[in-house]
Amino acid sequence: MKKVTGIGGIFFKSKDPVATNEWYKTHLGFDVTPYGTSFEWLHTDDATLKGTTQWNPFKETTKYFEPSTKDFMINYRVENLEALVEELKKENVTICDSIESYDYGKFVHILDNEGNKIQLWEPAGE
Repeated sequence: MKKVTGIGGIFFKSKDPVATNEWYKTHLGFDVTPYGTSFEWLHTDDATLKGTTQWNPFKETTKYFEPSTKDFMINYRVENLEALVEELKKENVTICDSIESYDYGKFVHILDNEGNKIQLWEPAGE
């Protein structure tokens, strides 16, 4: 089974997310919103399909990355999230929550061997 197909996002803690967004906008040309920015790209298998990778600074006081104590979280794009979660359970990987579904895809959080919280995302419509 193909597990990870790419990086869906990079999330990190920031003392001032608004200022960080503005710095990246001013100095590196990021097209920012209050939620960071989305980078669009084309699939190598089918150049008619677009994908996105999200970049987003969070307030340094966020609890969203817990139980990890790290200042970042990576989102990995996956195929067939339900089957992957079942496989990870058999491998005794820590699953932090239940799969959540939204218009733009399904999500679940896991912990790696060092306690880093990882977000797995199966984009909708792919």
